[in-house]
Amino acid sequence: MQMRKIGLIGESMIELNGIPFGVMTQSYGGDVLNSAVYLARAGGDKFDVHFVTAMGTDALSEGMISRWQQEGINTSLVLRDNAHQSGLYLIQLDEKGERTFLYWRNDSAARYLLRHPAYSIVRQQLQSMDVLYLSGISLAILPENDRQRLLIDLKQLSADGKVIFFDSNYRPALWENAAQARACYQQMYAITDIALVTDDDEANLWGDMSMEDSFHRLKSMGVKQAIIKAGERGCFYRDLSGCDATLHIETQAVTSVVDTTSAGDAFNAGFIAGWLHGKSIHDAALMGHQLAGVVIQHKGAIVPQAVTQGVIARFLNSNEIGEDENARDNDTSASD
Repeated sequence: MQMRKIGLIGESMIELNGIPFGVMTQSYGGDVLNSAVYLARAGGDKFDVHFVTAMGTDALSEGMISRWQQEGINTSLVLRDNAHQSGLYLIQLDEKGERTFLYWRNDSAARYLLRHPAYSIVRQQLQSMDVLYLSGISLAILPENDRQRLLIDLKQLSADGKVIFFDSNYRPALWENAAQARACYQQMYAITDIALVTDDDEANLWGDMSMEDSFHRLKSMGVKQAIIKAGERGCFYRDLSGCDATLHIETQAVTSVVDTTSAGDAFNAGFIAGWLHGKSIHDAALMGHQLAGVVIQHKGAIVPQAVTQGVIARFLNSNEIGEDENARDNDTSASD
């Protein structure tokens, strides 16, 4: 298998996890960064995972970048900003592992990625990627003019044959209003090869009354393939360029849920890893479920490598389905 280059565009923030004025642990995270870490772990020596962002030059930024490198992430496209630092978020958990967040990110370095003097170099390097991945948060944190500039760049990259994965990850607080988010997402969906969305997000933003509504709307907006994540019900896949058959990939119940912070991010990483390794859609989604199921049994957005080592090793050592057999499942070129 040829080395695959993946560019993940997003932000990373300092994570505080625990009880306010009580026991608190410090780490780091961010939806796309979380996926980058788990994707690098699942790639073995087959993936060149690039995290694309801007960070400060302070000690915390240095520490985060060093840890990403230890995870096997390529940080050559992490720009350094002398004027801004990383954002910060606080996670509070309830007794069921569900979380609430407080954020301090309005002046973070990642927000000014496209204004960095070296962004043109990043844009040029994205031409060498096989796959690009970003989320609704990647778009939402940018000023409007910068957001439109990124969408123009992504449209060109899509036209040049880059496969684009997009997780809508709708967070109302990051947008001026829902209309602004819908207008942006409509542009993004028009160039999306595989959408990785969540049923609740689609209902909240678009008013979808059913999964069928979501599939129909995504198809009308130009999405080629879509996976709708539905929590305990697993996920649902449809090839929107073909028939209306829906593939349901169930997930095993997890009885000891501790922290659901990066469940969707881990699923996305597992699915993309499976897709890049030539697995069927079913097996790629199953990998996403298994990885997410392990991650949510531990605290924090990014769990220690030892926690995910077993499920990733089993996945990498599984040869039940080969690349040739699944070529038709994985053909999502922008020319389709």
